Amino acid sequence: MKILRRVLLIIILLISFVIGVFTALGYFEYEKALEAEPLDIKVSSIKQKNNYATLNEMPKMYLDAVIAAEDRRFYLHNGVDVISILRAIINDIRFMKLAEGGSTITQQLCKNIYFTQRRELTRKIAEIFMAVTLEKYYSKNDILEMYLNTSYFGDGYYTAKEACMGYFNKELKDMTDYECIMLAGIPNAPSVYAPTKNPELTKQRQRQVAEKMVKYKYLTESQMDQILLEKN
Repeated sequence: MKILRRVLLIIILLISFVIGVFTALGYFEYEKALEAEPLDIKVSSIKQKNNYATLNEMPKMYLDAVIAAEDRRFYLHNGVDVISILRAIINDIRFMKLAEGGSTITQQLCKNIYFTQRRELTRKIAEIFMAVTLEKYYSKNDILEMYLNTSYFGDGYYTAKEACMGYFNKELKDMTDYECIMLAGIPNAPSVYAPTKNPELTKQRQRQVAEKMVKYKYLTESQMDQILLEKN
């Protein structure tokens, strides 16, 4: 019994050590990123981008679709969604790889503006530190707005405004509900879901987003069915 306890203690100490090392490396990466370009300067450069659009220019249907698709607890967490992370860890263990990120919109914004798309533990930890810092200094609406102006929508479009003009030939405020839900689904996998790549997969993704909107009470089923029958 004593031997078993000692083994368990050693295992716990080893796990704690590994977690400590990765946390330290992640924090170092976070600090290095801020040292290279402070947050206020980074944010200022984003807001000066061509085709930057404010939330006021975006239909409520589009914003609701983005929240439902990407981070339904966006307005409730402090940049990190513990529930989503735990779910992601379970799935990662289940598939024996980093299959799911559990990233919030805030974390995705951090990845867009500071880090790479690589799936590495130290990068994820750095992303978490950066997300908490972002939420400390910027409002939820500021973060959502910046996210929609730094996400990749495929075909060389890096803002929602560019993508809307490129795919629908119209301004954001003029999108139909059908187009709002379609556009919200593209950043999940732009190379797959961009309308110019595979229209059928684009529609499948659009339906997935719409179904999440029903699940999280943004739409009723009858509203969803009516919207998905619309055309551009």
